[in-house]
Amino acid sequence: MSAKTSVALDYAGLADVEIARLCAARDRGAIIHVVTSNNQRLFRAAWSILQNRAESEECVQSAYLAAFSAIGSFEGRSALSTWLTRIVVNEALGRRRSEQRRRSHLEKEGVAVLDDYRETLMRGSETEAPDVSIAREQIRRLLEQAVSELPDAFRTVFVLREIEGLSSEDTASILDVPVATVKTRLFRGRRRLQQMLEPELGTALSGTFPFAGSDCAALTERVLKKLQF
Repeated sequence: MSAKTSVALDYAGLADVEIARLCAARDRGAIIHVVTSNNQRLFRAAWSILQNRAESEECVQSAYLAAFSAIGSFEGRSALSTWLTRIVVNEALGRRRSEQRRRSHLEKEGVAVLDDYRETLMRGSETEAPDVSIAREQIRRLLEQAVSELPDAFRTVFVLREIEGLSSEDTASILDVPVATVKTRLFRGRRRLQQMLEPELGTALSGTFPFAGSDCAALTERVLKKLQF
């Protein structure tokens, strides 16, 4: 496909199966469309499991590479975004299991684990975007902290359902659990958050865990580079 034809395509108007076919054919425009359209959701899903921004970005990048290598097998049984989210969740769960095994080994050997301290220090060095008000940033951090303190199972369901707006059915498909389990975990997660936050703060959820602008562009470029574009 020529560059001219690729640019002229309205990727947003194409069916997921067609987008997948173009990605399998290494259409640069289609790949960029998929990555930029899904970066935020996939990052949030990874973070809900890993709770580390750098590790979550690496997880999303690895998941994209795995997804694009297998995207020719996508049959459209679910939305492409749901298919990608499932891959990211599985990648994140695998990374968490590996980390837990590593920590267990280190603790048995009496070696101190410093990752938590390093993450805390790095978090303190983050710079605020000039166009974000101090009040909004404080609320965002308060919300992120509260969500991060939810139990693992509740946190991932909460992020996918409340922050990403996925249906109970899609969330159940991604996590490979019954829909009833998703609803129960969401209910319990909400109840726990209500004990920590004022109800009116819920309206600010859509702005939490930002992954856009330069972060989104940088991840997109890394994925394209890995795919040798």
